[in-house]
Amino acid sequence: MKLSHFNFDLPEELLAEHPAEHRDEARLMVLNREHQTIEHKQFKDLIDYFDEGDVMILNNTKVFPARLYGNKEKTGARIEVFLLRELNEDQRLWDVLVDPARKIRIGNKLYFGEDDSLVAEVIDNTTSRGRTLRFLYDGSYREFRTKLNELGQTPLPKYIKRDVEPEDQERYQTIFAKNEGAVAAPTAGLHFSKHLLKRLEIKGVERAEITLHVGLGTFNPVEVEDLSKHKMDSEEIVIDERAAEIVNNGKKNKRRICAIGTTSMRAIESSVSSEGTLNDYTGWTNKFIFPPYEFSIANSMVTNFHTPKSTLLMMVSAFAGHDFIKRAYDEAVKEKYKFYSYGDAMLII
Repeated sequence: MKLSHFNFDLPEELLAEHPAEHRDEARLMVLNREHQTIEHKQFKDLIDYFDEGDVMILNNTKVFPARLYGNKEKTGARIEVFLLRELNEDQRLWDVLVDPARKIRIGNKLYFGEDDSLVAEVIDNTTSRGRTLRFLYDGSYREFRTKLNELGQTPLPKYIKRDVEPEDQERYQTIFAKNEGAVAAPTAGLHFSKHLLKRLEIKGVERAEITLHVGLGTFNPVEVEDLSKHKMDSEEIVIDERAAEIVNNGKKNKRRICAIGTTSMRAIESSVSSEGTLNDYTGWTNKFIFPPYEFSIANSMVTNFHTPKSTLLMMVSAFAGHDFIKRAYDEAVKEKYKFYSYGDAMLII
């Protein structure tokens, strides 16, 4: 399939600026692949589609406050610094994006905080907007990370034009977030409330927690018509033995195995044994899933509504079928579902 197959008209007003008032009261579109039917529900109705012994695979990555604002030495120009990944803990080296990038050259220093208590020096150019920074801070590593968290802001996606609000610190994080390392939320998981998780637990639905630290590469635009030529950025994943065991038991017993979000799906599809079971694994993945693709582990998934030409839409189309997803998205636009990070959800069974 080509890039142009994944284009559609998305009215700007359908991009969600705020989350639903209550996590589990977002809308839920349910797609049944066997019967090619579409239902309109609320997210808390998800429980009606799962039974004892079914398995949900959750991404427990935790978003850190990755967006900083500093001032350039001498000129005082305001510079946005977006932390991507830590390269070296001892030397405090980080891969970052800077904006405006044309003003930032190797050797420049940036000052953060009202008292300039944190300083960073640019030591390399990596891409047009990418830089490597060495942070200069008098204090232990723990104190340095505390300072980063104090100065950083919740990294809401750029399409949200408003300022970060206090509620974003909580709502742009799943309630099961544990392992810090993501610069964007695994958004399908944002819809789960404590109450819904408890109800699922009481019903006997198993939870397998894995980690994929979401990077900005997930949202990089695809700029080639031939999808086989698109390269995904690598993201770190951890699948432990316990999670693999829960998933494989469910698979063996022919239960419903549901990947919560495209990040969970990409993680599990990156660690499949020759027998089609899930392996435990710690490492990196740059797997790009687009149609046609044979999925090995999950037989259902929860996902948000994605933007045109995105790699996320391509994965969902591979799972549900391109024509079915196109019909569902046409209906979502007509019914005014909310799209993207704070948007509504879809269950594909």
